[in-house]
Amino acid sequence: MAAQARLGLREMAMALGEGRVTSRELTDGCLARIAASQSSLNAFRIVRTEAALAEADAADRRLAAGERLPLLGVPVAVKDDMDVAGEPTAFGCAGEFPPKPADSEAVRRLRAAGAVIVGKTQTPELGQWPFTEGHAFGATRNPWDPAHTPGGSSGGSAAAVAAGLVPAALGSDGAGSVRIPAAWTHLVGVKPQRGRISTWPEPEAFHGLTVNGVLARTVADAALLLDAASGPDPGDLHRPAPFSALGAALRPPGRLRIALSYGMAFTATAKSLDPVVRSAVERLAGRLEGLGHEVVPEDPRYGPIGLTFPPRATAGVRELAARVPDPALLDPRTHEAVRTGRLLGGAALRVSRRAEGALRRRVGELFGRFDVVLTPTTATPPLRIGALAGLGALATDRAMIAACPYAWTWNVLGWPAISVPAGFTPGGLPLGAQLLGPAEAEPRLLSLAAQLEAAEGWAAHRPPGFGGEPGAS
Repeated sequence: MAAQARLGLREMAMALGEGRVTSRELTDGCLARIAASQSSLNAFRIVRTEAALAEADAADRRLAAGERLPLLGVPVAVKDDMDVAGEPTAFGCAGEFPPKPADSEAVRRLRAAGAVIVGKTQTPELGQWPFTEGHAFGATRNPWDPAHTPGGSSGGSAAAVAAGLVPAALGSDGAGSVRIPAAWTHLVGVKPQRGRISTWPEPEAFHGLTVNGVLARTVADAALLLDAASGPDPGDLHRPAPFSALGAALRPPGRLRIALSYGMAFTATAKSLDPVVRSAVERLAGRLEGLGHEVVPEDPRYGPIGLTFPPRATAGVRELAARVPDPALLDPRTHEAVRTGRLLGGAALRVSRRAEGALRRRVGELFGRFDVVLTPTTATPPLRIGALAGLGALATDRAMIAACPYAWTWNVLGWPAISVPAGFTPGGLPLGAQLLGPAEAEPRLLSLAAQLEAAEGWAAHRPPGFGGEPGAS
């Protein structure tokens, strides 16, 4: 079982195609690892044991008949804000939710690529926070140190991949919710261009802030899953031009000019960069220079971007909260966000959306002089479990902005970003750095991330007990 856990997404797909392993064996192994870890990591809200095994058996029959698809028979997980036919979508909330009649478009595309969906991963209530905890399911823990959070809101997906329960997983990112957990669990987290992976049955999510993304241990695995999940539904509002993510990951990036930025957008709240994070990003900048790139200190001109985020985010919370079967079970902080969303959901929301074009031009000016921006993914190392428990809404907002001030700006702009491993704290907790690009810059970001991975060798570092193997690293 531990040997299976060490296989990445591409390795599993190749082994299946060559007949060296069956989908039933891989899926059995995933399900056994999930069951063994659930009491300690709590990565999954729903485990589809019988359905996943049936899907694996069907994949084996197709493989035996000579059929080949990019992910045929490969077990993966999706976040519990994505509809899977026959399963509820609770999105981190308490209460009884009805099963969904159909797959979301992203899940449909995974199935079309042949993937086996083993389960749905934990997320905080309506994806609001950079920690994965809640009274509906408890706390999801970081495989590197269970006293710490894996981040959020795609914390369940990150914990599952980092622990070797699955080779890769889908998440979603509305303010860093793929990149923050990637940074805090030593993974690659790709927030693609808005619309790259469909959010249908929502034409767009959280008024354009939230996109679906991928988490994996390597850039090539992330690219393979991105290719499989990408593509529009006819009802989507955003349709970026298609490209081959895996092809980009396998190409050298060329010599790039990279802006190294520690600047934070204005939020009217206190925040500062932890020296251990800064040191990790400085080291990575030096690695990039050693690879032949030019790295120059320069900050984007964020301007008033911080004023445009709250109307969109809280309006999204308000709309989703209205669909919950029993709103009385929602966290008090969610109720406060709903009230704020009601206040800001009119003129302020319209002004925020109209400002997006001007903000893109203002921030995008930097890309006339630079190819990529390098920033920390978060300002702090992973938070301890319960660090934000019991706080009021305003105190929670201030605490999470202080810990995570770097990711959300790119959600406002709708542009792509990748979080890559940047090293560890002296205590062994993972840290991350972001590669940021302008519209539809995923090919360049993936190429650069893959080059960094080859130089850094980060996929060789795995948490203790990886895949059920005591003391693995």
